[in-house]
Amino acid sequence: MSVIDDIAEFLRGFPPFAEFDPVDVLRLAQSVDVEFFAQGEVIFSQGAQPVEHLRVVRTGVVEVLDQGRVLDVMGPGEIFGHASMLSGLPTGFTARAAEDTLAYRIPSDVAADVFSAPRGLRFVTRQLLEDRHHLRTGPQPGAVQDRLRQPVRAALRGHFVMCAPTTTLKDAAELMTRSRVTALLIDLGESLGIVTDADLRERVVAVGRSVDEPVATVMTTPAITVPSERPGSEVLIDMFDRGVRHFPVVSPLGEVLGIVEDHDLVDYEQRTSFALRRAVALATSTAGLIEIAPRLRASIVELRRGGAAALDVMSFFSVVADALTRRALDLAVDELGEPPARFAWIALGSQARREALPSSDLDSAIVWLDGPSDDQNAISDYLARVSSMATETLRRCGFTPDRHRVSASDPLFVRSQSQWRRDVTDLLDDPTQDQALIIVSILTDSRPVWGVAMEALVAKLIQGAQRRPVLLRLLAQFALAHRPPSGFSRGHVLETSGEVRAGLNLKSAVVVPITDLARWAGVAAGATSTGTLARLEAARDAAVLSGPDAQTLRDAFELACELRLDHQVTQLGAGVDLDDSVDLAEISPLTRSYLKESFRAVASIQRRLENQLPWIS
Repeated sequence: MSVIDDIAEFLRGFPPFAEFDPVDVLRLAQSVDVEFFAQGEVIFSQGAQPVEHLRVVRTGVVEVLDQGRVLDVMGPGEIFGHASMLSGLPTGFTARAAEDTLAYRIPSDVAADVFSAPRGLRFVTRQLLEDRHHLRTGPQPGAVQDRLRQPVRAALRGHFVMCAPTTTLKDAAELMTRSRVTALLIDLGESLGIVTDADLRERVVAVGRSVDEPVATVMTTPAITVPSERPGSEVLIDMFDRGVRHFPVVSPLGEVLGIVEDHDLVDYEQRTSFALRRAVALATSTAGLIEIAPRLRASIVELRRGGAAALDVMSFFSVVADALTRRALDLAVDELGEPPARFAWIALGSQARREALPSSDLDSAIVWLDGPSDDQNAISDYLARVSSMATETLRRCGFTPDRHRVSASDPLFVRSQSQWRRDVTDLLDDPTQDQALIIVSILTDSRPVWGVAMEALVAKLIQGAQRRPVLLRLLAQFALAHRPPSGFSRGHVLETSGEVRAGLNLKSAVVVPITDLARWAGVAAGATSTGTLARLEAARDAAVLSGPDAQTLRDAFELACELRLDHQVTQLGAGVDLDDSVDLAEISPLTRSYLKESFRAVASIQRRLENQLPWIS
């Protein structure tokens, strides 16, 4: 395989490249320059001039910092720098190599051309507005995910200024300066014109036009208006498509409400995860974190009521949970002093998949870098104290440690790197040993959120699984352990066991069976992504699942997440304990019919998988 083919194959393993035309991916690969950054090296600084390249992490880890605080970490396959490159705005964060890192650098002209396609634009828009500078496990394009979490009216700020078409250019410029606006609306009676500061520079100053001419001579007319309820993501895509930076926003009755510009939409992060993560990163004490934490649940309610898709809200919640976890660990390490060994805190389960909800437990583990002269007792004692302090801080922030003790507070999940490697090797050699499937399912849903990386342990596990069909068989059996209900009768849920329940537990009835199926199918396909939808897509592309089966599981998963989030938002508003059990009376007959079809579809896929088990060997 040539170097170019190797790069293209790597890119196709991650979104959004997996959705691009193979010819476009090959063109990107041909333009790549390989860069090396030593541990601690700054790739670009916050507030720097717009970057001229898109970068993709090939190996290593890149930290995202805001004012010196680590907000996020990015691993292989994740892209960064594209927000600044495409918007032409200064960089909003610092990118720094957390360890020796190889990155692919793609020139802006090639990247912008490929990313201007609809799928690329959707991917970029979602990241700009979420302040996610990656999203390898985030939502994929689709009818549900394409809804922005807020209508564009929510991004309006300040006021707008309007003048007559006969206003001189000199007066128009003075009016814009005095009002501190970057665009001016022109009242044309039945329509609007618009003049921007860029128009004045390019159409007046640059060509020596007289400032005594009327503003109508340089305005753009008719100005393209957007409805106030239109999703901001679609508005930003239109800006990219049309090459403009300003749109007047109008009410349903046609009244002008203001002007939105691309900078407003990029700054939408101030209303979503970025502002909250920044507050978390700047917290100087545990008490400060605990004071900030309630804002996360309030934001969940606001986002959902503002029209955010469930999977977007879950991703948002997981991102902020990462930030709170990181800061809790920072504060613990600051108090306890320099650790005797470098270590990483690993998020597991729904947090690792970025599918967590306010009711979710926070599963976790620790891996530490060991050496021949390590004092094992000192390391174990230190990590136990760190874990205890961080877990207690997170508990006081409203997060529940895993009820089944899948937690860094349990010594079973605090191991050295060599121990993890040995355990993974043992599992691959003998996947029938006690707790093997539990450990495998935990490791395949894992993601480092603090400290050193886990050095591709999960990748090794997945690659090994493809060569060990016995392990795949056991994973398939694990995927069959949780069966959906058989249906409804007289307001009750009928379980496959014959048991009748008064309420429907959306997590155990729908979410768990699908995530288990997606985990098996994703591992069988060799996918390193942890997100459920990404795994289903990889399984479809690798023909592990048929296209219809993958789509069925996706649709059922999205429906369950929507219902589950709505249920918990209602509980948050009422101030009651959170759960996943929904009274069937709360669900419309139409939705109940969709759920019944989901049960049947998931059960049918499980039966087909069960019939295949004798041949998975």
